[in-house]
Amino acid sequence: MPTKIETAANFSTAKEKKQILLQTENMSLFAGEQELLSGVSLTVSAGEIVTIIGPNGAGKTTLFRVLLGVIPPNTGSIYKKPNLRIGYLPQKITVDPILPLSVSRIMNLTGNFSVRQIENVLDETGVLSLKNKPVYQLSGGEFQRVMLARTLLINPELLVLDEPVQGVDYMGESELYKLIGNLRNKHGCGVLMVSHDLHVVMASTDRVLCLNRHVCCEGEPEDVSQHPEYLRLFGLDSGSALAVYSHHHDHTHKLSGTLREDASDDFR
Repeated sequence: MPTKIETAANFSTAKEKKQILLQTENMSLFAGEQELLSGVSLTVSAGEIVTIIGPNGAGKTTLFRVLLGVIPPNTGSIYKKPNLRIGYLPQKITVDPILPLSVSRIMNLTGNFSVRQIENVLDETGVLSLKNKPVYQLSGGEFQRVMLARTLLINPELLVLDEPVQGVDYMGESELYKLIGNLRNKHGCGVLMVSHDLHVVMASTDRVLCLNRHVCCEGEPEDVSQHPEYLRLFGLDSGSALAVYSHHHDHTHKLSGTLREDASDDFR
Protein backbone atom coordinates (compact mmCIF):
# COMPACT_ATOMS: atom_id res chain seq x y z
CA MET A 1 0.00 0.00 0.00
CA PRO A 2 1.48 3.39 -0.93
CA THR A 3 1.97 5.95 1.79
CA LYS A 4 -0.36 8.90 2.17
CA ILE A 5 1.00 12.39 2.68
CA GLU A 6 -1.82 14.14 4.45
CA THR A 7 -2.75 17.82 4.70
CA ALA A 8 -4.75 19.57 7.36
CA ALA A 9 -7.81 19.43 5.13
CA ASN A 10 -8.02 15.65 4.88
CA PHE A 11 -6.07 14.27 7.83
CA SER A 12 -8.34 12.50 10.27
CA THR A 13 -9.27 14.55 13.35
CA ALA A 14 -7.17 17.41 11.96
CA LYS A 15 -9.07 19.93 14.07
CA GLU A 16 -7.55 18.35 17.16
CA LYS A 17 -4.08 18.82 15.70
CA LYS A 18 -3.94 22.59 15.26
CA GLN A 19 -0.71 22.73 17.28
CA ILE A 20 0.78 19.65 15.63
CA LEU A 21 3.67 20.34 13.27
CA LEU A 22 4.56 16.81 12.22
CA GLN A 23 2.92 13.45 12.78
CA THR A 24 3.35 9.94 11.46
CA GLU A 25 0.98 7.03 11.93
CA ASN A 26 2.03 3.40 11.51
CA MET A 27 4.79 4.34 9.05
CA SER A 28 7.03 1.57 7.67
CA LEU A 29 9.97 1.44 5.28
CA PHE A 30 11.43 -1.55 3.48
CA ALA A 31 14.62 -2.19 1.52
CA GLY A 32 13.80 -5.33 -0.40
CA GLU A 33 12.74 -7.90 2.17
CA GLN A 34 14.32 -6.00 5.07
CA GLU A 35 12.07 -3.84 7.21
CA LEU A 36 14.04 -0.73 8.16
CA LEU A 37 11.22 1.00 10.03
CA SER A 38 8.18 -0.81 11.38
CA GLY A 39 4.91 0.92 12.21
CA VAL A 40 6.48 4.12 13.53
CA SER A 41 4.07 6.66 14.99
CA LEU A 42 5.29 9.96 16.41
CA THR A 43 4.04 13.48 16.98
CA VAL A 44 5.90 16.78 17.32
CA SER A 45 3.94 19.84 18.40
CA ALA A 46 4.90 23.49 18.49
CA GLY A 47 6.93 24.41 21.54
CA GLU A 48 8.04 20.90 22.53
CA ILE A 49 11.35 19.08 22.33
CA VAL A 50 11.16 15.43 21.27
CA THR A 51 14.35 13.37 21.34
CA ILE A 52 14.87 10.07 19.55
CA ILE A 53 17.31 7.64 21.14
CA GLY A 54 18.33 4.13 20.20
CA PRO A 55 21.30 1.88 19.41
CA ASN A 56 23.28 1.91 16.18
CA GLY A 57 21.27 0.59 13.26
CA ALA A 58 17.99 1.44 14.97
CA GLY A 59 16.83 3.58 12.05
CA LYS A 60 17.12 7.04 13.63
CA THR A 61 18.76 8.81 10.70
CA THR A 62 16.67 6.76 8.27
CA LEU A 63 13.57 8.07 10.03
CA PHE A 64 14.80 11.63 9.56
CA ARG A 65 15.34 10.98 5.86
CA VAL A 66 11.76 9.84 5.54
CA LEU A 67 10.39 12.79 7.49
CA LEU A 68 12.37 15.22 5.33
CA GLY A 69 11.12 13.64 2.13
CA VAL A 70 14.46 12.17 1.03
CA ILE A 71 13.04 8.63 1.09
CA PRO A 72 9.33 7.84 0.62
CA PRO A 73 7.91 5.38 3.15
CA ASN A 74 6.16 2.24 1.94
CA THR A 75 3.17 2.34 4.27
CA GLY A 76 1.57 4.63 6.78
CA SER A 77 0.58 8.28 6.94
CA ILE A 78 2.60 11.48 7.35
CA TYR A 79 1.03 14.77 8.32
CA LYS A 80 2.91 18.06 8.08
CA LYS A 81 1.52 21.46 8.92
CA PRO A 82 0.90 23.19 5.57
CA ASN A 83 3.97 25.15 4.39
CA LEU A 84 5.90 23.94 7.42
CA ARG A 85 9.31 25.64 7.64
CA ILE A 86 11.92 23.11 8.75
CA GLY A 87 15.43 24.02 9.85
CA TYR A 88 17.62 20.94 9.41
CA LEU A 89 21.00 20.29 11.01
CA PRO A 90 22.41 17.07 9.53
CA GLN A 91 24.52 14.52 11.31
CA LYS A 92 27.86 15.36 9.77
CA ILE A 93 28.90 18.26 7.56
CA THR A 94 32.23 18.40 5.78
CA VAL A 95 33.98 21.61 4.79
CA ASP A 96 37.06 21.41 2.61
CA PRO A 97 39.84 23.09 4.63
CA ILE A 98 41.45 24.49 1.48
CA LEU A 99 38.37 26.60 0.72
CA PRO A 100 38.75 30.17 2.03
CA LEU A 101 35.34 30.21 3.69
CA SER A 102 34.59 32.59 6.53
CA VAL A 103 31.65 32.10 8.84
CA SER A 104 29.76 34.90 7.09
CA ARG A 105 30.29 33.30 3.69
CA ILE A 106 29.22 29.85 4.77
CA MET A 107 26.03 31.33 6.20
CA ASN A 108 25.00 32.52 2.73
CA LEU A 109 26.08 29.59 0.57
CA THR A 110 22.58 28.25 0.06
CA GLY A 111 20.56 31.46 0.31
CA ASN A 112 20.54 35.19 -0.17
CA PHE A 113 20.33 36.66 3.30
CA SER A 114 21.15 40.17 4.43
CA VAL A 115 24.09 41.01 6.67
CA ARG A 116 21.62 41.92 9.41
CA GLN A 117 19.82 38.57 9.15
CA ILE A 118 23.10 36.68 9.37
CA GLU A 119 24.39 38.72 12.28
CA ASN A 120 21.11 38.32 14.16
CA VAL A 121 21.16 34.52 14.05
CA LEU A 122 24.88 34.34 14.83
CA ASP A 123 24.19 36.51 17.84
CA GLU A 124 21.36 34.20 18.91
CA THR A 125 23.70 31.23 19.00
CA GLY A 126 26.52 33.15 20.66
CA VAL A 127 29.03 33.24 17.80
CA LEU A 128 28.62 36.72 16.30
CA SER A 129 32.21 37.53 17.23
CA LEU A 130 33.33 34.72 14.89
CA LYS A 131 31.63 36.08 11.75
CA ASN A 132 34.93 36.79 9.97
CA LYS A 133 36.80 33.74 11.24
CA PRO A 134 37.80 31.00 8.76
CA VAL A 135 35.52 28.02 9.20
CA TYR A 136 38.39 25.54 9.38
CA GLN A 137 39.65 27.31 12.52
CA LEU A 138 36.43 26.78 14.46
CA SER A 139 36.26 24.37 17.37
CA GLY A 140 33.67 21.62 17.33
CA GLY A 141 31.31 23.58 19.55
CA GLU A 142 31.76 26.79 17.56
CA PHE A 143 31.08 24.99 14.28
CA GLN A 144 27.88 23.41 15.62
CA ARG A 145 26.67 26.81 16.84
CA VAL A 146 27.33 28.30 13.40
CA MET A 147 25.45 25.45 11.73
CA LEU A 148 22.60 25.86 14.20
CA ALA A 149 22.51 29.56 13.35
CA ARG A 150 22.12 28.66 9.67
CA THR A 151 18.97 26.71 10.46
CA LEU A 152 17.45 29.84 12.02
CA LEU A 153 17.74 31.94 8.86
CA ILE A 154 14.39 30.69 7.55
CA ASN A 155 12.63 31.35 10.87
CA PRO A 156 11.80 27.65 11.23
CA GLU A 157 8.68 26.33 12.88
CA LEU A 158 10.40 22.97 13.41
CA LEU A 159 14.07 22.28 14.08
CA VAL A 160 15.24 18.82 12.99
CA LEU A 161 18.62 18.16 14.58
CA ASP A 162 20.56 14.96 13.94
CA GLU A 163 23.08 14.65 16.78
CA PRO A 164 23.54 18.39 17.30
CA VAL A 165 26.32 18.02 19.88
CA GLN A 166 28.62 15.71 17.91
CA GLY A 167 32.26 16.74 18.13
CA VAL A 168 31.61 18.83 21.25
CA ASP A 169 33.12 18.27 24.70
CA TYR A 170 30.96 17.53 27.74
CA MET A 171 30.65 21.12 28.93
CA GLY A 172 29.92 22.23 25.40
CA GLU A 173 27.19 19.59 25.11
CA SER A 174 25.36 20.97 28.13
CA GLU A 175 25.61 24.51 26.79
CA LEU A 176 24.33 23.49 23.35
CA TYR A 177 21.34 21.67 24.81
CA LYS A 178 20.63 24.75 26.92
CA LEU A 179 20.84 26.90 23.77
CA ILE A 180 18.41 24.61 21.93
CA GLY A 181 15.98 24.94 24.82
CA ASN A 182 16.33 28.72 24.80
CA LEU A 183 15.66 28.84 21.05
CA ARG A 184 12.53 26.76 21.58
CA ASN A 185 11.38 29.13 24.30
CA LYS A 186 12.09 32.24 22.26
CA HIS A 187 10.61 31.14 18.93
CA GLY A 188 7.97 28.67 20.09
CA CYS A 189 9.23 26.17 17.53
CA GLY A 190 9.12 22.42 17.84
CA VAL A 191 12.38 20.48 18.09
CA LEU A 192 12.93 16.92 16.92
CA MET A 193 16.42 15.62 17.52
CA VAL A 194 18.49 12.46 17.62
CA SER A 195 20.96 12.10 20.45
CA HIS A 196 23.36 9.51 21.82
CA ASP A 197 24.10 11.60 24.91
CA LEU A 198 21.67 9.83 27.19
CA HIS A 199 23.21 11.20 30.37
CA VAL A 200 22.46 14.78 29.26
CA VAL A 201 19.48 14.53 26.97
CA MET A 202 17.13 13.06 29.56
CA ALA A 203 17.26 16.42 31.34
CA SER A 204 16.97 18.45 28.14
CA THR A 205 13.83 17.15 26.47
CA ASP A 206 10.08 17.07 26.98
CA ARG A 207 9.48 13.66 25.46
CA VAL A 208 11.72 10.74 24.56
CA LEU A 209 11.08 8.18 21.84
CA CYS A 210 13.17 5.02 22.02
CA LEU A 211 13.59 3.58 18.53
CA ASN A 212 14.90 0.18 17.50
CA ARG A 213 13.39 0.02 14.00
CA HIS A 214 10.05 0.22 15.80
CA VAL A 215 9.03 2.45 18.70
CA CYS A 216 10.03 0.51 21.81
CA CYS A 217 8.67 3.08 24.23
CA GLU A 218 7.97 6.79 24.44
CA GLY A 219 6.91 9.36 26.97
CA GLU A 220 8.37 11.76 29.49
CA PRO A 221 12.05 11.13 30.30
CA GLU A 222 11.48 9.83 33.82
CA ASP A 223 8.91 7.34 32.57
CA VAL A 224 10.99 6.12 29.63
CA SER A 225 14.09 5.70 31.80
CA GLN A 226 12.21 3.09 33.86
CA HIS A 227 10.55 1.32 30.94
CA PRO A 228 11.58 -2.35 30.52
CA GLU A 229 12.46 -1.86 26.84
CA TYR A 230 14.70 1.11 27.65
CA LEU A 231 16.43 -0.83 30.41
CA ARG A 232 16.88 -3.81 28.09
CA LEU A 233 18.58 -1.64 25.45
CA PHE A 234 20.69 0.59 27.67
CA GLY A 235 21.15 -1.29 30.93
CA LEU A 236 19.92 -0.67 34.45
CA ASP A 237 22.14 2.36 34.97
CA SER A 238 21.02 4.91 32.39
CA GLY A 239 23.75 7.24 33.58
CA SER A 240 26.35 4.90 32.10
CA ALA A 241 24.34 4.17 28.97
CA LEU A 242 26.85 5.88 26.74
CA ALA A 243 29.19 2.98 27.35
CA VAL A 244 26.72 0.56 25.78
CA TYR A 245 27.61 1.55 22.25
CA SER A 246 29.69 4.02 20.30
CA HIS A 247 28.55 5.78 17.16
CA HIS A 248 30.48 6.01 13.92
CA HIS A 249 29.48 8.03 10.86
CA ASP A 250 29.82 6.33 7.49
CA HIS A 251 28.37 9.20 5.52
CA THR A 252 28.72 12.95 5.25
CA HIS A 253 26.54 15.80 4.12
CA LYS A 254 26.95 18.76 1.83
CA LEU A 255 26.44 22.21 3.32
CA SER A 256 22.87 22.17 2.05
CA GLY A 257 22.27 19.17 4.32
CA THR A 258 21.87 16.68 1.47
CA LEU A 259 23.48 13.28 1.84
CA ARG A 260 26.62 12.50 -0.13
CA GLU A 261 25.97 8.79 -0.45
CA ASP A 262 23.03 7.16 -2.19
CA ALA A 263 19.99 6.76 0.04
CA SER A 264 20.02 3.00 -0.52
CA ASP A 265 23.40 2.66 1.19
CA ASP A 266 23.79 1.48 4.78
CA PHE A 267 20.83 2.71 6.78
CA ARG A 268 21.50 3.83 10.34
